[in-house]
Amino acid sequence: MKVAATIAEVRAEVRAWRKQGLTVGLVPTMGYLHEGHASLMKESVQRCDRTVVSVFVNPTQFGPNEDLEAYPRDFARDTALCEEMGVDLIFHPDVDEMYPDGNGKTDTYVEILDDMPKQLCGKTRPIHFRGVCTVVSKLFNIVLPDCAFFGEKDAQQLAIIRRMVRDLSFGIEIVGCPIIREADGLAKSSRNTYLNAEERQAALCLSKAVSLGKQMIADGEADAEKVVEAMKALINAEPLAKIDYVQAVDGMTMAPVQEVKADVLVAMAVYIGKTRLIDNFSVRM
Repeated sequence: MKVAATIAEVRAEVRAWRKQGLTVGLVPTMGYLHEGHASLMKESVQRCDRTVVSVFVNPTQFGPNEDLEAYPRDFARDTALCEEMGVDLIFHPDVDEMYPDGNGKTDTYVEILDDMPKQLCGKTRPIHFRGVCTVVSKLFNIVLPDCAFFGEKDAQQLAIIRRMVRDLSFGIEIVGCPIIREADGLAKSSRNTYLNAEERQAALCLSKAVSLGKQMIADGEADAEKVVEAMKALINAEPLAKIDYVQAVDGMTMAPVQEVKADVLVAMAVYIGKTRLIDNFSVRM
């Protein structure tokens, strides 16, 4: 396994693979890798001849007073996991390599202009998805992968990237991979490391709300508001939890829905103490 710090190194490696007729998979990450990321790597290694994992904490997707500086980093651990999973190349650039204008900023952004990025997480993180689309577009242009792999825990991000790829004709297959959970149900997240023992236990209200919502729908409840309100009540019963949103939306457009039917996404963001966690489930009928 190789580690590249520059765009030129990555492009040279990919060109060599292409000359051999090999397919390339990309797993974009911000590092501090866990079993959820490992599942993306595994899928890429199985589907593609070569796999690139990017490890880059992207400043353009963090707003003021968000956790850019505090975001967990452990590149030695990341490298060990990538090697274990059979990754061929890690792209680990510094900020100036990705944003040469300096200070982690750019004058050129990629942005979806309809309401899709303004729903759910976009309501309280207004620049987040502009930053995501920009950095993912840059990674696509650098690596030129055949497939790119993203986790379904970030369901809004996945839907937005699929829209971007369609609209900009990237010609890349976007593969969504299922949420990976702890044994007690908590969705894997790099931000779980922020939680103390009491908060870690309190965070289970998210996965419990997911289970409740799924069960109500399985039992025949089709009123989205009733499902959402029941999930909110469960979360609000946890003293350490503060809801950012719990909402049922169309899984493709992120537009709010009133009726539960196929391809509806029920998503949430909840603060446990100061830590913002997300979880979701999709309705498939």
